[in-house]
Amino acid sequence: RLEEFLKKEVDLELSTLPDFKERVIDVSEVEQLMNSINTIPAPCAPVINPQAPNAATGTSLRVCWGLFSDDTVECYQLCYKPVSNERHSDGQAEHTLKVKETYCTITGLLPNTQYEFWVSALNASGISPPSERAVYVTAPSPPTIKNKKIRSCENAALVCWESRDINPVDSYTVEL
Repeated sequence: RLEEFLKKEVDLELSTLPDFKERVIDVSEVEQLMNSINTIPAPCAPVINPQAPNAATGTSLRVCWGLFSDDTVECYQLCYKPVSNERHSDGQAEHTLKVKETYCTITGLLPNTQYEFWVSALNASGISPPSERAVYVTAPSPPTIKNKKIRSCENAALVCWESRDINPVDSYTVEL
């Protein structure tokens, strides 16, 4: 019988069309949950350290900061600009550096000048809020001794010098 059945042509046309309703399934919540399982959160704001003793020369500053959490950090974004006493300090050039460590030595700065620094941490999820701002100061340039004005006698000497800095210097130390 099976052989006879298979020899027959069978008409598989449906007499009525099926009535399917198109359903839209919202999977956005599930998608968000799945994405959040393997992602890391954006890091917390780093804490910038105050200027350390001997961390400055006339043209460079060593800036350090820390991250007081177990956040994953790929790099840091260090920003700085010269501090200006003028009201329109927004016109000052702002510089940004990408740094892998929690410290950086910035070179090419002006002697005896204040600079404002702040830092943010970055990872694949985003950037942290910036740290508090810290002000660092470069060391003054050494003064120039006026050789033609040097005077001396048996018990005294007169030595004159002038500062090469634009900003006033607090004090000088004379060594004999």
